[in-house]
Amino acid sequence: MGCVFCAIVAGSEPATIVRRWADAIAIVPLNPVIEGHVLVIPNQHVTDVTEDPDVSAIAMRAAAELAAPPCNVITSAGPEATQTIPHLHLHIVPRTAGDGLALPWSPTR
Repeated sequence: MGCVFCAIVAGSEPATIVRRWADAIAIVPLNPVIEGHVLVIPNQHVTDVTEDPDVSAIAMRAAAELAAPPCNVITSAGPEATQTIPHLHLHIVPRTAGDGLALPWSPTR
């Protein structure tokens, strides 16, 4: 299939692993947007959060165990929604006041 996240889960592609669960993995993305940014990826391949509610729940459970406020927990479904890898993944993005990190729907000043 050629899915990079499936290859990372299988151990055939390198990644900086933050944590492993029986059914998911957390890694540092190649281009973190801020220090502490991690991706939570279910071991089972599903394209996005809409494909299988059970797999989506596995990923969210893992993200909830790893995340610490204040943070964003973000997922996208489809390239029009900024999804670049068609394997469900959640971004955990730590936040601080004044960090300057804008979300796509943040108002411009």
